Amino acid sequence: MAAKEKTRYSDAELVEFKELIERKLVEARAELKDYQDQILKKNTGSSDTDYKFNGLEDSSLLVEREYLSQQASRQAKFISHLEKAIVRIENQTYGVCRETGKLIARERLLIVPHATLSIEAKKSQNK
Repeated sequence: MAAKEKTRYSDAELVEFKELIERKLVEARAELKDYQDQILKKNTGSSDTDYKFNGLEDSSLLVEREYLSQQASRQAKFISHLEKAIVRIENQTYGVCRETGKLIARERLLIVPHATLSIEAKKSQNK
Protein backbone atom coordinates (compact mmCIF):
# COMPACT_ATOMS: atom_id res chain seq x y z
CA MET A 1 0.00 0.00 0.00
CA ALA A 2 1.43 3.38 -1.01
CA ALA A 3 2.01 6.01 1.66
CA LYS A 4 -0.40 8.92 1.58
CA GLU A 5 1.18 12.00 0.01
CA LYS A 6 1.48 14.98 2.33
CA THR A 7 -0.87 17.83 1.43
CA ARG A 8 0.61 20.47 3.75
CA TYR A 9 3.51 21.05 6.08
CA SER A 10 3.00 20.23 9.77
CA ASP A 11 2.45 22.98 12.32
CA ALA A 12 6.00 22.43 13.61
CA GLU A 13 7.42 22.75 10.10
CA LEU A 14 5.37 25.91 9.53
CA VAL A 15 6.81 27.41 12.73
CA GLU A 16 10.30 26.62 11.48
CA PHE A 17 9.61 28.27 8.12
CA LYS A 18 8.03 31.28 9.86
CA GLU A 19 11.15 31.77 12.00
CA LEU A 20 13.33 31.60 8.88
CA ILE A 21 11.15 34.13 7.06
CA GLU A 22 11.04 36.47 10.06
CA ARG A 23 14.87 36.45 10.19
CA LYS A 24 15.00 37.21 6.47
CA LEU A 25 12.45 40.02 6.96
CA VAL A 26 14.61 41.66 9.63
CA GLU A 27 17.64 41.52 7.31
CA ALA A 28 15.65 42.72 4.28
CA ARG A 29 14.10 45.65 6.16
CA ALA A 30 17.53 46.72 7.44
CA GLU A 31 18.91 46.55 3.89
CA LEU A 32 15.95 48.57 2.56
CA LYS A 33 16.51 51.22 5.23
CA ASP A 34 20.17 51.38 4.25
CA TYR A 35 19.24 51.96 0.59
CA GLN A 36 16.70 54.60 1.59
CA ASP A 37 19.25 56.36 3.80
CA GLN A 38 21.79 56.36 0.97
CA ILE A 39 19.22 57.79 -1.44
CA LEU A 40 18.29 60.49 1.06
CA LYS A 41 21.96 61.31 1.57
CA LYS A 42 22.44 61.61 -2.21
CA ASN A 43 19.34 63.82 -2.51
CA THR A 44 20.28 66.21 0.27
CA GLY A 45 23.97 66.55 -0.54
CA SER A 46 26.33 65.17 2.05
CA SER A 47 29.27 67.54 1.68
CA ASP A 48 30.33 70.90 0.30
CA THR A 49 31.73 69.26 -2.81
CA ASP A 50 28.27 67.90 -3.71
CA TYR A 51 27.32 71.39 -4.86
CA LYS A 52 30.28 71.67 -7.24
CA PHE A 53 29.03 69.33 -9.93
CA ASN A 54 30.29 69.33 -13.40
CA GLY A 55 28.42 67.37 -16.03
CA LEU A 56 30.30 64.13 -15.37
CA GLU A 57 29.84 64.25 -11.61
CA ASP A 58 26.19 65.13 -12.03
CA SER A 59 25.50 62.17 -14.33
CA SER A 60 27.47 59.86 -12.06
CA LEU A 61 25.31 60.90 -9.11
CA LEU A 62 22.15 60.32 -11.16
CA VAL A 63 23.32 56.84 -12.17
CA GLU A 64 24.15 55.97 -8.57
CA ARG A 65 20.83 57.34 -7.31
CA GLU A 66 18.96 55.33 -9.97
CA TYR A 67 20.85 52.18 -8.98
CA LEU A 68 20.01 52.71 -5.31
CA SER A 69 16.36 53.35 -6.20
CA GLN A 70 16.19 50.12 -8.20
CA GLN A 71 17.80 48.17 -5.35
CA ALA A 72 15.37 49.72 -2.84
CA SER A 73 12.42 48.86 -5.07
CA ARG A 74 13.66 45.30 -5.50
CA GLN A 75 14.12 44.97 -1.73
CA ALA A 76 10.62 46.34 -1.03
CA LYS A 77 9.18 43.75 -3.44
CA PHE A 78 11.16 40.98 -1.68
CA ILE A 79 9.79 42.16 1.70
CA SER A 80 6.26 42.08 0.29
CA HIS A 81 6.77 38.49 -0.92
CA LEU A 82 8.08 37.46 2.50
CA GLU A 83 5.13 39.11 4.26
CA LYS A 84 2.73 37.25 1.96
CA ALA A 85 4.52 34.01 2.82
CA ILE A 86 3.85 34.71 6.53
CA VAL A 87 0.14 35.10 5.69
CA ARG A 88 0.20 31.75 3.86
CA ILE A 89 1.80 30.17 6.93
CA GLU A 90 -0.95 31.60 9.13
CA ASN A 91 -3.54 30.25 6.66
CA GLN A 92 -1.72 26.90 6.56
CA THR A 93 -1.40 27.09 2.78
CA TYR A 94 2.34 27.77 2.85
CA GLY A 95 4.48 25.51 0.70
CA VAL A 96 1.66 24.40 -1.58
CA CYS A 97 2.37 25.01 -5.27
CA ARG A 98 -0.21 27.37 -6.73
CA GLU A 99 -0.05 25.53 -10.08
CA THR A 100 0.03 21.85 -9.13
CA GLY A 101 -1.43 21.90 -5.62
CA LYS A 102 1.43 19.67 -4.46
CA LEU A 103 3.93 20.47 -1.76
CA ILE A 104 6.94 22.53 -2.79
CA ALA A 105 10.14 20.73 -1.84
CA ARG A 106 11.44 21.69 1.60
CA GLU A 107 14.91 22.29 0.13
CA ARG A 108 13.46 24.87 -2.28
CA LEU A 109 11.59 26.66 0.49
CA LEU A 110 14.73 26.85 2.63
CA ILE A 111 16.50 28.62 -0.24
CA VAL A 112 13.52 30.62 -1.59
CA PRO A 113 11.14 30.82 1.39
CA HIS A 114 8.62 32.97 -0.49
CA ALA A 115 8.28 30.51 -3.40
CA THR A 116 4.76 29.77 -4.57
CA LEU A 117 5.71 27.37 -7.37
CA SER A 118 7.40 24.00 -7.28
CA ILE A 119 10.50 23.52 -9.42
CA GLU A 120 8.44 21.53 -11.92
CA ALA A 121 5.79 24.27 -12.24
CA LYS A 122 8.47 26.95 -12.50
CA LYS A 123 10.26 25.04 -15.28
CA SER A 124 7.04 24.49 -17.26
CA GLN A 125 6.21 28.20 -16.85
CA ASN A 126 9.54 29.17 -18.41
CA LYS A 127 9.06 27.05 -21.55
